[in-house]
Amino acid sequence: MNVSLQNQRILVTGASRGIGRAVAKQLADSGAEVIIHYNQNEEAAQSLLSETSGKGILAQCDLSDSSQVIGFIPGLIQKHGPIDALVNNAGVSISAKDTLATEDWLQVWEKTMGINTTSLAILCKEFVEHARVRKAGRIVNISSRAAFRGDTTDYIAYAASKGAIVSLTRTIARHYGKEGIKAFLIAPGFTRTDMADEILSEYGEDFALRDIALPELTKPEDLAPMITLLCSGLADHATGTSIDINAGSYVH
Repeated sequence: MNVSLQNQRILVTGASRGIGRAVAKQLADSGAEVIIHYNQNEEAAQSLLSETSGKGILAQCDLSDSSQVIGFIPGLIQKHGPIDALVNNAGVSISAKDTLATEDWLQVWEKTMGINTTSLAILCKEFVEHARVRKAGRIVNISSRAAFRGDTTDYIAYAASKGAIVSLTRTIARHYGKEGIKAFLIAPGFTRTDMADEILSEYGEDFALRDIALPELTKPEDLAPMITLLCSGLADHATGTSIDINAGSYVH
């Protein structure tokens, strides 16, 4: 089976590091022109662009500011042309102990929801508007196993934000499928990224390893092939599905 993304333009959010970087690199290696979204780390985004053999476009947007997110996709389309697929990877995971003062706890909750859920929803909405006209488009949303099994109380906002993505993705898949739009959900477990390293530094790597069936943590490169397949159109009848890539967290 040859997975080719020739003649596709794909937006990957949070592409300057971690899962987003691995996904963007794999998409480009498979022939896509990748729009590399970043917020502050332009140097890392430029580094990734140099690895795509010219098959990339840099795009900056602060996803914590909904006024920047609104119109982001239409602006890219106007400048670069149609977008075939959207990979919503960007997100934050911020610890907030339940002993915090409610005002401080709420700040973490609102920031987490703003980036992980609200901005993602805006991007989905404006991509769907574009895709409905073209009668074609694919969305891959990166959620988390925490959406299905919860998390520690320190990360309740993260779990809730990722849970909302599940119903959003399924709703898009159910109601826009006959207009050519497919939507998929990836639910990773602990994945060896900078964000996960912050959590592991607090709880220890053994905490994560005890919870999985394999002897090593998932790497960003372990997610990229599945996301590439979903973007290719070879798995369109999996629209609406949630795919667990979490080293057997549920069966261990």
